[in-house]
Amino acid sequence: MSEAPAAPRTASADPTGAPGIDLLLRPPLPRAGWRLLPARVIAMCAVEMQKLRHDRTELYTRAVQPALWLLIFGQTFTRIKAIPTGGIPYVDYLAPGIIAQSAMFIAIFYGIQIIWERDAGILDKLLVTPTPRSALITGKAFAAGVKSLIQAVVVILIAAVLGVALTWNPLKLLGVAAIVILGSAFFSCLSMSIAGIVLNRDRLMGFGQAITMPLFFGSNALYPVSVMPGWLQAVSKVNPLSYQVDALRGLLLGTHAHVALDFAVLFVAGALGITAASSLLGRLAR
Repeated sequence: MSEAPAAPRTASADPTGAPGIDLLLRPPLPRAGWRLLPARVIAMCAVEMQKLRHDRTELYTRAVQPALWLLIFGQTFTRIKAIPTGGIPYVDYLAPGIIAQSAMFIAIFYGIQIIWERDAGILDKLLVTPTPRSALITGKAFAAGVKSLIQAVVVILIAAVLGVALTWNPLKLLGVAAIVILGSAFFSCLSMSIAGIVLNRDRLMGFGQAITMPLFFGSNALYPVSVMPGWLQAVSKVNPLSYQVDALRGLLLGTHAHVALDFAVLFVAGALGITAASSLLGRLAR
């Protein structure tokens, strides 16, 4: 009776127990990484949920600023009636802008996490896996989106308590969730791109603080584009936050908005952000 053919020798068959040289030299398979993308995105999102479940301090402290914007700024300017809002109370007009602002403030500092992972040696371990860099960035971007979405829910609840006339249509709320995630994905990729350039947490904090206020005040979050000077209107037209706010107002308040265009702009901005952050990710590993 003939013997069964011997199994081909693999890297694990090395008598020393060390990985074989062929395995070390074998190039990664890019497509395998993309098949792992849904699992990686879910894992990243689960990590963010675990962080919030074990320590809700960040959730409570981040709710203070939007509450102050709605309680003080919104209520005061509703009485003044100095900003044209198309006949709706100013606090209602302001609420979608504060939702977008809160989500952006979380995402714009997300690059600090990837620098921390670099310092802890985690990033190097991720980069040697077969998963493409763009898949890693996409997973982190959507994790930032989930974290921002939780913050958006908190702001919506605060606005509802203040009597803001928001829609509770499930389909529109799903659209709101998608807009928040897309906007946060872009701003987190912007943050990770800056991290790939500055390579330092302190510098990243400085850059983040330097661009958050111009992005916020250069958008339609606080006032209509029509009341801005011409140069600021031009800035607002290329500011992704303006498109995010426009979509949120259209979905939550039913005001006139270009929701399809807003989705398209945020989707393209997110794709460009993922491309830029992926190309700069290798600088952090050096």
